[in-house]
Amino acid sequence: MNYNHNDRKTISVKLFDMSPYFRILCVFCIVHLAACNGSVWNDPYPAGEGQENILYTSFSERPKHLDPVQSYSENEYAFIANIYQPPLQYHYLKRPYSLIAFGAEEVPQPIYRDTQGRMLPANAPTSQVAYSDYVIKIKKGLMYQPHPALAVDSLGKVKFHHLTAADIAAVRTLADFKETGSREVTAADYVHQIKRLAHPKLHSPVLQLMSAYIVGLSDLVSDLGKASKSSPDDQFVDLERYSIEGAQVIDRYTYVIRVHGKYPQFIYWLAMPFFSPVPPEADRFYGQAGLSKKNISLDWYPLGSGPYMLTVNNPNRKMILERNPHYSRETYPTEGMPGDQEAGLLRDAGVLLPLIDKVVFSLEKEQIPYWNKFLQGFYDASGIASDTFDQAVQSSGTGDVGLTANMLERGIHLQTALATSISYLGFNMLDPLIGVGERARLIRRAISIALDYEEYISIFRNGRGMSAHGPIPPGIFGYEAVGKSGINQYVYELVQGEPVRRDIQEAKRLLAEAGYPEGRDLKTGLPLLLNLDASATGADSKARMDWYVNQLSKLGIQLVIRSTDFNRLQDKLRRGTAQLYFLGWNGDYPDPENFLFLLYGPQSRVKNQGENASNYSNAEYDRLFNKMQHMANDHERQLIINRMLEILRYDAPWVWGFFPKEYTLHHAWVSNRQPNQMANNSLKYQRIDWRLRAKQRALWNQPLFGPLVILLALSVIAIIPAYITLRRREKRSAIDRGSQ
Repeated sequence: MNYNHNDRKTISVKLFDMSPYFRILCVFCIVHLAACNGSVWNDPYPAGEGQENILYTSFSERPKHLDPVQSYSENEYAFIANIYQPPLQYHYLKRPYSLIAFGAEEVPQPIYRDTQGRMLPANAPTSQVAYSDYVIKIKKGLMYQPHPALAVDSLGKVKFHHLTAADIAAVRTLADFKETGSREVTAADYVHQIKRLAHPKLHSPVLQLMSAYIVGLSDLVSDLGKASKSSPDDQFVDLERYSIEGAQVIDRYTYVIRVHGKYPQFIYWLAMPFFSPVPPEADRFYGQAGLSKKNISLDWYPLGSGPYMLTVNNPNRKMILERNPHYSRETYPTEGMPGDQEAGLLRDAGVLLPLIDKVVFSLEKEQIPYWNKFLQGFYDASGIASDTFDQAVQSSGTGDVGLTANMLERGIHLQTALATSISYLGFNMLDPLIGVGERARLIRRAISIALDYEEYISIFRNGRGMSAHGPIPPGIFGYEAVGKSGINQYVYELVQGEPVRRDIQEAKRLLAEAGYPEGRDLKTGLPLLLNLDASATGADSKARMDWYVNQLSKLGIQLVIRSTDFNRLQDKLRRGTAQLYFLGWNGDYPDPENFLFLLYGPQSRVKNQGENASNYSNAEYDRLFNKMQHMANDHERQLIINRMLEILRYDAPWVWGFFPKEYTLHHAWVSNRQPNQMANNSLKYQRIDWRLRAKQRALWNQPLFGPLVILLALSVIAIIPAYITLRRREKRSAIDRGSQ
């Protein structure tokens, strides 16, 4: 039997047409082999990571700043609070929140002095105190993470501080510098970071506040500003050439910070990254012309002495923290609260930190994919979104909450805590329509009544929160439960001891008094149009924005939602171009000053780049704030706070929103998780049982061979007739050609 070339081509084409079935068979075999060797076939992480001491979590938006002098957002602190080492930190387990040493040897006590520099007793009246000195002794042996800025040659000279244009052209990321170095942290590094607050190009969000307290900081701002104006934009600013009166090095391990007057809250600031050590070598290295254009800067690649270091910064995919190999000496707490021992929270007492080697943050913009991966065991902990709440949590007849049967079967744990934070809707008080004058105040109060946050909490937060009557959350001194002094009487009425939101008709009356009956301008007849800048994300973001539109439509107000991301919203707030906006505030420290300063006039975002995003200003409020902030937590301070809250409720620069209640879930292989609303550096305390995780992942992600087997069988059955027909046709063709 003879076949010509065309016959062979025909047969090869027919066989190629059968390749989809062959591919199905290959997939079946690969999946089967994967299952046989114990790996998880749908694991989103690199092979082999399942056998490592890694915690898996996520982030939803790129952190804008990782330089500790600029960073002041929750998504940024998730990273830098675990990288940097300020003098103090919060005890992980003790409540109420208490400060303990971190970079320092101990918590410093202020030394009060008069105008002549003479020491005063600890109980000296505020009026006699001209200065408060904080003498800080740092621990010996603290070491920075490996970094090219600290690399030196055999003679001890820095290697990468004099890069040529060709050198810079040859690098794309920090990893292209193949040599790194480290050195001991000194007191001078802590002082250097304080001077960085005044850097004219860094725009620290706390500069205005700290300039009012740290002696000489405002003078340094002036000196650096003058020097900056007379030099090119890209010229390196050498802070070592400048000194600051209020931050002086005593010796290699001791420095002193001097603040004006008596400011008890200053001790809390020493637990924040703003006061972490930064080596001058970092500024010299990153200050070389050309590196910043390649995103090689401290704002992108931190350099700290804390338990972790950022080894991967790819905000479009993942960010990774890994153990700082030079970090040592810190151990897990040996004491906590009653019940902590029984709860297993002291099982690692005295063990060296950190307990986890690596933390992988993966980008997850949507909640549903994150939730599904959590249930599959690919994330170790999770919050609970509104659309997945019923899958995780159920309420009893008595109002108690617990996990559903499915969660309990998986060994998942639930933790709840009322956050020391507030979520609010703010008005730009510089806006001529919504912020200036009596008419604007009436509009703000009408909107405050119309936005039914009790309904919002019920619909969008499954009851996880409580309506706010002011900026101070429960658990912070100054908060009073709803009553005569705790109620916002302009929005609520007290009915049988319970707050009841005022009727919508009262909001309409206020709007009419402002010149907008039924939401229309008396003069022009046009509807009142307001713009809300929102960085809303998540599956229910459209529903939430529609809710706001519908709430204000009851007053005849047309609300336009201008969607943006968080970084663009921050830019709008800095320029004062937002009209209405959403923000939240997590307490930096457990004192009412940290919430009341958000509406302190000199903290104006537009005028002074402060944290008063509404740019609210009231002379009486500011005067009372200046008096209140220096006081101890006593009855007199409470009375002053009550008056301040009354002013805020009357002026309504915010719709006060709600205090969130946090629900978090974690798998059985995660231990030492304890909600801590003040500490942002909790990663080092947590432990992962990766063996249990690997076992559960394999159990929860078993491939379903049944459908593949059925599909393969049907495919084989389907091709058998075609194959038989093909063979018969080929045989006849061969016979015909043979007879010719």
